This record gives sequence, C-alpha cells and structure tokens, in this order.
Amino acid sequence: MSSLRGLLAAGVTAAAVVLTAVPVQAQQQQPEYAPTMLVLDASGSMQAADPGGGTKMDAAKAAVHSFIDAAPAESKVGLSVYGTATGNSDAEKVAGCRDVLTLRAPSTIDKPGLSSAVDGITARGYTPIGESLRAAAKELPASGPRSIVLVSDGEDTCAPPDPCEVAQELNRQGAKIIVHAIGFGVDESSRKQLTCVAQKTGGTYTDAVDGKSLERVLPRVGQAALRSYKPIGTPITGTPGYRDAPVATPGQYLDTIDQRGTKYYAMDVPEGAMAYFSATVAFPHVRQKQLDNDNSVLYLRVYGEDGRDCNVFQFEQVVNTSDGVALTVAKSWDGATQRKSGRNENADKCRGGGRYYFAPEWHGVADNMPQRVPMELLFGIEPAATDPGAPSSTTPTAFTEPSGAATPVAGGGSFNAAATLDGSGSYSDTLQRGEFVFYRVALDWGQGLAYRVRLAETGEHGVDAVSVTTTTLYSPIREKIDRDFTSYTGSAHTLPANDPALATVPVRYDNRNSGPSNGKDQSLAGWYYIAVSLGPSHTEGAGGPVPIHLDLTVSGTSEPGPRYESAVPDGTFGEKATSSGTAVAGPGMTMADREDTPDGGPSATVLVVGIAGVIVVIALVCGAVLLGRRSAGRK
Repeated sequence: MSSLRGLLAAGVTAAAVVLTAVPVQAQQQQPEYAPTMLVLDASGSMQAADPGGGTKMDAAKAAVHSFIDAAPAESKVGLSVYGTATGNSDAEKVAGCRDVLTLRAPSTIDKPGLSSAVDGITARGYTPIGESLRAAAKELPASGPRSIVLVSDGEDTCAPPDPCEVAQELNRQGAKIIVHAIGFGVDESSRKQLTCVAQKTGGTYTDAVDGKSLERVLPRVGQAALRSYKPIGTPITGTPGYRDAPVATPGQYLDTIDQRGTKYYAMDVPEGAMAYFSATVAFPHVRQKQLDNDNSVLYLRVYGEDGRDCNVFQFEQVVNTSDGVALTVAKSWDGATQRKSGRNENADKCRGGGRYYFAPEWHGVADNMPQRVPMELLFGIEPAATDPGAPSSTTPTAFTEPSGAATPVAGGGSFNAAATLDGSGSYSDTLQRGEFVFYRVALDWGQGLAYRVRLAETGEHGVDAVSVTTTTLYSPIREKIDRDFTSYTGSAHTLPANDPALATVPVRYDNRNSGPSNGKDQSLAGWYYIAVSLGPSHTEGAGGPVPIHLDLTVSGTSEPGPRYESAVPDGTFGEKATSSGTAVAGPGMTMADREDTPDGGPSATVLVVGIAGVIVVIALVCGAVLLGRRSAGRK
C-alpha cells in the first residue's frame, strides 16, 4: 500500500471540564445538491445538421434528456433557453438579443415537466449569452452553492454585455456562481469565449464535437455543477502583514487568496492551550491536454509576539492541480503549552499564552489557474489537560467484513457537505469520472475506524477509459492521515490493494505524544473524513460512471476523555456555537462585508480531461499522488 501519514498533532473536542464521552451526534443527512440552471442555446445555428444525424437542436434535446434521467431525485435543476421567440434577421436583432426565457425555476427536479419543456423548444434566433447568464443567475438563490451549465454552439452575437465580463460579475471575491460551459461543435473563437466564461468563475470548459459527444458529456458536467466544491464559512479578510490581522475565535471562515499571495490571521491562545489552524483551497478544474506546470504549493508559517517568526513551516503540494483537487495545509500549534524561560526574549515571544499569527501562502501556482481562489480557514483552541485519560494506542483498528445489503448514500463534494456514515456496514454510491466525493464518520474517545473502497466492474476497458482513483483519510482538522491510489481500468478493484483497509488507531488524547506513523494525528475525537476521487478518463467521453462500495468498520467502546482546566462550551472548533465564529478587525482595518455568505451544500468538482498517449496515462498515475511535505522547528 502506498500511504502518506501526516505529522501534525491534533486536539480534542471538549464540552466540559470532566468528560465521560465526547458528545458527537452523527445525524442522518439528506442528499443536498447545489441549485443549478441549465442554459440551452436555441439560436438559429442550432438548426444545422449534426454529424450523427438530425439537427444540432435534436442532439441537444437528447443530451438534456440524458442529463435529466441521470440527475438525482433530490437535485434542484432549472432550465432556460435563448433564441426561441424571434428569428435571426437584422430587423429582429434588438428583440432577439433580449430573447431569454426561463422554462423551469431551479426547484426540486420535476423530471416529466422538465422533459416536456425541452421537447417544446424550437431553435430560431440570436445568441445572447451574456444576458442569458444574468437571467439564469437571477433565478438562483442569493447565496450558497449555485451553478450554471451553459451549452452553446457559438459565441455571443449580442454583446454588450460581454459574456466574460458577466462571468466576472458572477464571481466577485472568488466564491460566487460557478459556470460550466460546453462548446457544441464550436470554432476557436467561440471556444476562447466560452473558456473565458468558465475560468472567470472557477468552472469547467468542455468540448463536445457532435451530438453523441454532447450526450456523454452533459450528464457528467451536470454532476459537476450539482456536486462541485463550494467553500463556505464566516466571511473574514486576512491582511498582507501581521499588524492589522483580524483576530478570529474558533470556527470556520471564508476568505480568498491571490496567486503567490500571503494572508495573516490572528488567534488569542490561552496559557497551556493547543491551537489548531488549517487552510483549504479547492482549485478549479482546467481542461488542458498538456500543461508545462501542474504543481501547486501551499505554505503555512506561525508568528508570535511582535510578529516574531516562530520557525514553524508547513507546506503541502499537489502535482495534478488541473484535475480540480482540494489542498489543505494544517498546523497543531503547541507554543502556548511551553513556559517562557525568561532567558531568551526572542524565543519567549513564541511561548506561553498570547496572540499568535497564522499565515498561509499560495506559493506554487499551476498554469491557467485563476488570479484569486476561495480559501476555507479552520480555527480551534483546546484548553490544557490536567488528566489526559487513557494511554496512547498504536494498534490500528482491525477491519471486519460487513454483512447485509449496502446502504445507498450520496457523498458530498466537500468537507462541509460530507455524507454521514452511521457506523459499521457497507455503503454504495456512484461516482462520475472526475468527481472528488467526501464522507464522514464520528469517532468518540477510544473508537477507531477501518475502511476499504471497492470499485465495480463497468465493462469499459482499454487505455481510453483509464482513470486514476484515490482514497484519502483525514483527521478532524483536515490533516491527511493515510491514502492509497490505483489506475482504474474498468475492472473491479479494491483500495487499498495490498492491505485489508486504511485505518486509524483508537482515538486518544495521548496519541499526540506518539511518533508520526503511530497515530499522532489521531488525538482528536470528532468527525473523520473519507474522500474518494475518481479521476478523469484518459480519453474524453470514454469512461462512464463507476459504482463504488465503501465498506466500513467502527470499533471500540466510548471511554472517558481528558480532564481539562476549563470548559469548552462551544467546542474546540466552535462547532457548538450559535454562529460559526467571530472575527475582530485589527487596528486600522474594517471587516469587509461580503456580498453573500455561502450557506453550505454539496459539491465535488467533475474533472473531464483529454490526454494523449499511454505514457501520459502512466504519468497521471504517478502524478496523482498528493505530496505532503512538513517540517517544524523553533528558535
């Protein structure tokens, strides 16, 4: 098994000075999907013949029917069209450039009604892409995860407004509406415009050369819209330096970060307490056959009193950024647990209770990434323990074969929307090529988990259908515990391939004093996350969805946790607070109100990448490994 274990220490969720068990309640989740508007081109050019027979409009209708059939029953899908009410003569241009019609609002999908609406479309008029994007955006909720899927066979014939400028409107501050664009038999000029629309919003652009290709592509791009990674959190604005950094309390926050930019955030850490910080960036999918540089790197540094560098440096690297991966850098900071010596003034600035500064940096930038991306931030504080409870454990949880039928579950597209797995058993889901899907398991003190992922036989074999597939196990602070990957070829396969399962040790406070490979990152009771990534197929459109089974063992009896010096009524990460956290503006700055605060929902970025050559497939298998680099020191 290829496994990479994290080196950071983790902390403990506490609700009282004396804990007999962590009150983690695993609640049943209903599948949630981002409200999505499908915008369909019905301009006069769609009357042209499709290479596969019939007209392009006929082919588009067939593709939309395939999308409707594949859409989950709980999804919220709307439909709008442009070009149906006028012709495309010069005399009709003024009216034609306002010709955008909403056929269905993005409420819970009415498949018969949506199908009937599609059948009634007649292609006639102009191509007002910019106006259609604005109209679709008005139909979507004012906040939270929202997406648009645009299908067009050409560029805008009505600008202004320029579609790229409208896309910029939809994505101000990096966390707005995501647009996925599909070019249906387009020329280079149209492809450039549609690619710009997608990239400005962090969405995807996909070519569909003919009707058959569109029928394969649209359902998968639709899944990308429904389950794309949508960052959420309380708005916060980091600063370029430590002096004006906003002071955060425990909770989850949302900011943005620019290419090669650094943001500073402060947290007041009591004497003897542990501090936790992580930054997560979900990179957009970029459809490219070849990139000179597909590496991205996040740095994290910690500073103490007066901005003193505490000589703590973390970094995480990913080598396949264009696949739309999520990357997290995290730190368990124990500076406040160390007493000031009184002998070294500089060193003492990074010891004891006080204000500490955490500074993530987007250091390495892959080609074709947006200038700015959303960044989720997690802050936590754990009081000093007067009694750590049971001693540490280094024995991994044993895997037990599940019995009974599998329970269907809809994995979420992010840590925030992860589907809850309610204990031992087998769970089933279906992943589209390119999806990155999350699940979560509640572990109390003394409990551990072990799991495996089984990928079903699909009958689609050969080099064209190869996908790199990865599963990763994360701690409650999103720290990578273990992972395994394989090259999925359409045959049944199990991850991990060479071990019974990926597993934690029993969760105990004192695990933080173990070695890096002995459960040091499993000293926090709470939610543990399982991610499964099904990479894009080698050849565009070659691979269909893949059914998976996630077999899970949760073992161990809940036991008393540590005794703390003080109570933590809101939880280590503010998870029990009535709000997700507060941030106080630093001297001389004002907290900027965001235009909207995402309110959660599912996601997972669908990746559709075309790559040529068997050698590149092999390179993808190797390149899909998420490289974790960590080092820590202190003056």
